[in-house]
Amino acid sequence: MAIETLATARPDSTPEAGPITAAWLGRVDYREALALQKRLVADRADGRIGDRLLLLEHPRVLTLGRTSDPKHILADEATLAARGIEVIRVERGGEVTYHGPGQLVAYPIIALSPRGLLVRPLVRALEAALIATCAAHGVTAARRDGHPGCWCEPDGADPRKIGALGLRIERGVSYHGIALNVSVDLADFELIDPCGMPGVRSTSIAAERGERGTRPTTESVQRVAATFATAFAAELGAPLAEA
Repeated sequence: MAIETLATARPDSTPEAGPITAAWLGRVDYREALALQKRLVADRADGRIGDRLLLLEHPRVLTLGRTSDPKHILADEATLAARGIEVIRVERGGEVTYHGPGQLVAYPIIALSPRGLLVRPLVRALEAALIATCAAHGVTAARRDGHPGCWCEPDGADPRKIGALGLRIERGVSYHGIALNVSVDLADFELIDPCGMPGVRSTSIAAERGERGTRPTTESVQRVAATFATAFAAELGAPLAEA
């Protein structure tokens, strides 16, 4: 579904809790996706639409949260420019995050109050959906205490981050969200301290399955997106609809 179609869709007839409407958007520029989120947050807060789950991937970009320390970007501007990687500061929590082809990004536009949610339970639901999605695609993952997101062998000698998480709440509605590495080029993560944690190694579903030669593809991300949408809606006990 095209972004403008989603942004200007007819208001839902029952915009309270209701179903979560998931939309696969394909590859979308980061700033364009952020502008869409903000429009949908306003529409959700004003009761014009129901809850949304945007599913997509981005071109290469680094994002810094409100209090992120730029020192966790390890590459200089010339290196980033040579790889076509832009740096953007945004309003979410968390540290530096990489987005790129082969990575699922999911943005939940969820009104917390109608679902009886607080921020922490929403975070836990997103983490649980990440873990369930990994499991459905043959990868064992789990939470890591004190570190939001999703990890492989979080308590082992070699913990590897496979999913990142950062949210913002405005007018009682969530936006930003999660990033799950599906078939992403892991070499790009060497340009940063993922989530501001020096020495942390990133991984992907493809890498954990021993498919290290896999090229990033939008098709692989779309398959995983469907799994995540189902898992997330189940965690919130909500029906899932498609835009």
